[in-house]
Amino acid sequence: MRTTNMTRIAAAAAVVALAAAGCGSKSTPAASSSSSSTGTSSSSSASSSSSTSGSASNANFLACMVTDTGGIDDRSFNASAWLGMQDAQKDGKATVKYLQSSTENDYVPNITQLEGQNCKLIVTVGGLMADATDSQAAAKTGQNFAIVDNGSADTKTNKPIANVHGMEFNTAQGGFLAGYLAAASSKSGVVATWGGLNIPPVTIYMDGFWEGVQYYNHAKSKSVKVLGWDETNPSSGTFSNSFTDTNKGKSITDGFINQGADIVFPVAGGAGRGATASAKAGKAKVIWVDSDGCVSDSEDCSVFLASVTKGIETAVKKVVEDAAAGNFKGGTQDVLDLSNGGTDLVYGQQLGSSIPSDLQSQITALKAQITGGTIKITSPSQPK
Repeated sequence: MRTTNMTRIAAAAAVVALAAAGCGSKSTPAASSSSSSTGTSSSSSASSSSSTSGSASNANFLACMVTDTGGIDDRSFNASAWLGMQDAQKDGKATVKYLQSSTENDYVPNITQLEGQNCKLIVTVGGLMADATDSQAAAKTGQNFAIVDNGSADTKTNKPIANVHGMEFNTAQGGFLAGYLAAASSKSGVVATWGGLNIPPVTIYMDGFWEGVQYYNHAKSKSVKVLGWDETNPSSGTFSNSFTDTNKGKSITDGFINQGADIVFPVAGGAGRGATASAKAGKAKVIWVDSDGCVSDSEDCSVFLASVTKGIETAVKKVVEDAAAGNFKGGTQDVLDLSNGGTDLVYGQQLGSSIPSDLQSQITALKAQITGGTIKITSPSQPK
């Protein structure tokens, strides 16, 4: 994510802050607690929690994680990052733990708390954490950081930060495939997408989805309509202004279904589960994001036509294991896409069998054209 995008992120964060303030005062980040089995724990604090996973590991290297506001069990990007941390521990490369953020006001306190616990690497999750990560990295240059959904450059100066490693994902490519699939699969000729916040890690998916529908329309001489987003008019987009508000997610999706949408693409973390509830009642289908929905949200698998995956788990595991081996690459970032596992389109375990083989072949061909450069995606939110 580049400096030009941070104004949008700051504005979005302000919306979240106002919403959180309306719900009550901020709690103090909780002290560490541990679990010996699942690697997650319930917290007595409304704002944060911490955990260690009980597998055998290299106790000399402690890797820590701070979640974004969606929480550790968002079934999306926070959960995927934590799986990557746990994978590194299962490999015996590190001991891992996390602190959970309920609002953006928890970011700095949680990072500071982990800095005092001898964490050799602190992984922060989500572009909204960029400013907090940058400021803490500048204040403590001996502490190594890695951030999901952001580069290693300072958000204000755009200069690389020597103790920050970024992980960015071109999910516009996976989103493009999802848009094509949705357009080809729609019976009503109307599909929809909506986001949690109007920030680049969200709109990059929506851009790709919109472009995929337009590509299908041009290639097949169709006119499938997209509700909720238009890459050429982003101010008209639909957002829940939350990654946790499932009621708002259901309300938005209900509205789209009432307008004829039969396939919906929510890009909103845990709030996207409102779309699955609405889809079950309204007989629509959902394309999930970040993780394979039939794995991370198995009880809703019956409505998942497909998922646009994001290689967070693998990327986080690698950065932890590299750091544990003494190969931390500060001041650089990984840019992950269709060519290297950074994103993909995975068909639903139940509904995937309904996708015609000819359409699957078309999508396979599209992947090759995107990675080969024949199809050029234009989303301005793509990592550079």
